[in-house]
Amino acid sequence: MEGFSIRKGNSDEAKFIMERLVEFNLSKVPLAQEIPNILINRVIEDEHGEIIAGISGRMYCWNCIYIDILWVKEEYRKFGLGSKLLNEVETTAKEKGCYLIHMDTFDFQAKDFYIKHGYEIFGVLENCPKEHKRYYLKKDLI
Repeated sequence: MEGFSIRKGNSDEAKFIMERLVEFNLSKVPLAQEIPNILINRVIEDEHGEIIAGISGRMYCWNCIYIDILWVKEEYRKFGLGSKLLNEVETTAKEKGCYLIHMDTFDFQAKDFYIKHGYEIFGVLENCPKEHKRYYLKKDLI
């Protein structure tokens, strides 16, 4: 095919492409929630106001939530802060009508933590990063 070229795109063009994909997706599966993307973020601060843990997720189009980030400062791990944050997001997601939560984690991160909280592995990407595994996990909220 002639008459076409590939060039580096900018952030506005990336947004345009994303909007076209969302438009296509919604033509196949209608929007199940009033707002297409709802951020559900929580932080835990210490007595000095320093953030020592946080979680960030987004509820998207079809009453599903994806957890982007769950982090606990190293010296505060093993005190249940990650569990508190995860439970908070799960409760909020259920209240907003979510039925499914999913995320990914690496073999050097928190796979066992998520399994302990009822998540199940539905996929593994080998050698990502090299000599490691990336796990994809989900949990039904209903």
